[in-house]
Amino acid sequence: MAKKLMKGCEAIGEAAVQAGCRLFFGYPITPQNEIPEYMSARMPMVGGTFVQAESEVAASNMLYGAAGAGCRVFTSSSSPGISLMMEGLSYIAGAELPVVIINIMRGGPGLGGILPSQSDYFQATKGGGHGDYRALVLAPSTVQEAADLVQDAFDLADRYRNPVLVLGDGLIGQMMEPVEFKRSVKPEELPEKPWATTGCAGRKPNVINSLFLDPEKLEAHNWALHAKYLEMAKKEKRHETYQVDDGCDVLVVAYGTVARITKTAIDQAKERGLRLGLFRPITLFPYPSEALWAAAEKSKAVLVSELSTGQMVEDVRAVVAGRRPVGFYGRVGGMVMGPDELLDEAEKLLRTGA
Repeated sequence: MAKKLMKGCEAIGEAAVQAGCRLFFGYPITPQNEIPEYMSARMPMVGGTFVQAESEVAASNMLYGAAGAGCRVFTSSSSPGISLMMEGLSYIAGAELPVVIINIMRGGPGLGGILPSQSDYFQATKGGGHGDYRALVLAPSTVQEAADLVQDAFDLADRYRNPVLVLGDGLIGQMMEPVEFKRSVKPEELPEKPWATTGCAGRKPNVINSLFLDPEKLEAHNWALHAKYLEMAKKEKRHETYQVDDGCDVLVVAYGTVARITKTAIDQAKERGLRLGLFRPITLFPYPSEALWAAAEKSKAVLVSELSTGQMVEDVRAVVAGRRPVGFYGRVGGMVMGPDELLDEAEKLLRTGA
């Protein structure tokens, strides 16, 4: 398929179609409205179904039912809308259902504003709902990568029978870039799901449930889920590095749009006599901790930059464990840092160690 200039939200929608998804349930909220708008027109073209639910809460429970029937299904929303889906997400994780959830982040807390943010990191990676559960979290930094990771998300959701979050800031959802859809699959070409509630002719009934009133059974279920999360952590870590092979003065850790800004800062740093490098986590859970330390070990200091008041920085500090100075620079409320700001912060970190 030839490359096509597409807005990030539209590319996400088309990637889901190309991954064999024929069901979308959601509710409009800026800055991701182009996803449901795109799906409302696209789904009928491929024999799929688009439903604008009466609320995000309703949409999350529709996901449960469709995934339980063995269908590929996804939803999209933005920060406060995702908050409303958290109870449903806990149920989906507890029932071990494969669902893809797109969050095009906006500023908060509360309703906040409609401009880009990365302030949902804790919500996504630490569990915004209740109970001992985890979701795989993928963080794209380009429109092409957003399309690729959405397709991967459906495969990962099926492989682990687990929800997968794709976390994009508002800039990635709204920018336009050339994109190519590298894979295309039809629903009938997907592997069967023998655990799904598709009718029990010729087999025993399947039961999908996240309620265990017997404490011993609930404990066993939680430990089985935990073992699955450990398997994810072992097999699914992804990251990118830039200009770190020969070591650097300051290693900048960033994801999403901020990682793109960091690459520009790295290219400009030579004019100031600085050697900067980038470590970009692509999976926010599982976090690529070992690879981060391998890069940080070759640097004098580490600078974490986010569109938040500081969330991922806690994971970075846990990995570095005091072996290198770790600084932080963030912008919030829809404000976005520029390359010069990152360079100033890197120089300050080298001077002061903080």
